[in-house]
Amino acid sequence: MESHEEKLHKLVMQSKINETKDVMKRKASEIDKSKIDRSRGEKGGFGPLQSIGSGRIESGFNDISISSSGSGYGSGSGLGLTPDFESFSSKAKGRPPSSATAPPKGSGMQLGKSQRTNQFIESLKAEGEVIPEDVQPKAGLSKSAAPPLTDPVTLNVEEKLNVTLKRDGGVSNFDVQGTLSLQILNQEDGHIQVQIETGGNPGILFKTHPNMNKELFSNENILGLKDPNRPFPTGQSGDAGGVGLLKWRMQSQDESMVPLQINCWPSVSGNETYVNIEYDASSMFDLRNVVISVPLPALREAPVVKEIHGEWRYDARNSVLEWSILLIDNSNRSGSMEFVVPPADSNVFFPISVRFSATSTFSDLKVVNILPLKGGAPPKFAQRTQLLTENYQVV
Repeated sequence: MESHEEKLHKLVMQSKINETKDVMKRKASEIDKSKIDRSRGEKGGFGPLQSIGSGRIESGFNDISISSSGSGYGSGSGLGLTPDFESFSSKAKGRPPSSATAPPKGSGMQLGKSQRTNQFIESLKAEGEVIPEDVQPKAGLSKSAAPPLTDPVTLNVEEKLNVTLKRDGGVSNFDVQGTLSLQILNQEDGHIQVQIETGGNPGILFKTHPNMNKELFSNENILGLKDPNRPFPTGQSGDAGGVGLLKWRMQSQDESMVPLQINCWPSVSGNETYVNIEYDASSMFDLRNVVISVPLPALREAPVVKEIHGEWRYDARNSVLEWSILLIDNSNRSGSMEFVVPPADSNVFFPISVRFSATSTFSDLKVVNILPLKGGAPPKFAQRTQLLTENYQVV
């Protein structure tokens, strides 16, 4: 079984290669635009366009750092392990927290690092990895472009989580919406049916696409078109994620279903406000790229972070403190952070926004087989699964 550090290593490497691919795509696009500008300049005599275009591209390439990693992680390559990295570290449960003090006044963005960060980065360098000097998950978990399809058939399982938690305990809203979509590369593989199995969660309501054979799905858990002589559409469908086969929804008021609980305790002492925040993660999921964003009062200086499990970043422009944990698994199901600001009303620190992803879902839907309708061997298939937060807040 992989250790916590091995999982972190893979997450960092995969995220950086995804970032590099995105950067290279943008730079290639800029090069194409530059060539067009130059050709127009040569035809129309607009000489300065060439120097302007080339200068932009050169400055852009100076910002690129490239490292290598595997393109997949388990069975879930392209799982939205998304953030561009500016700094990285992790804190396992039970280990002494790092201490951080307020960075120098006047900088717009403040980053906190732990000693364990430096040790881990140095170990990666010793293994021959190219590590940028300042890498940390950025605040937003922007969804990166999915990798190109390589298997003849790809099934995409995605669940989006909308949760509103009460600051004093309890669930105000809990809503999960999921989809299963199909992408087929080759036309000859279009005449198929998809056999699935689910985790048997009684709170989940499934609905098939209108073109699907509902009776076949109800009786045998097989997704096939009403007209078996009609093939599924083929070719990559870009951001659309393919042809929709199935969707589902789950709503609950059961607090035990919440993947990540957040408790925030502000208290004023003299001329300071001490804010203690703790997270408690369910054992249902291993959470990746967790970012807990806490609004702050308008400050002249960055908050003083006394202790933290993970990393922090202060966004002075938006007056937000972001607490980042790259991976939450069995080694760190709970963690805490304490910081100090000038006296402030407790309502200032809400709503707290949370973002994360996971490679398992509430439905636990799995594709078990592809059934060819024209005979022959079933085509090879891959399944991509991800759980994403769409709107997750503590109010």
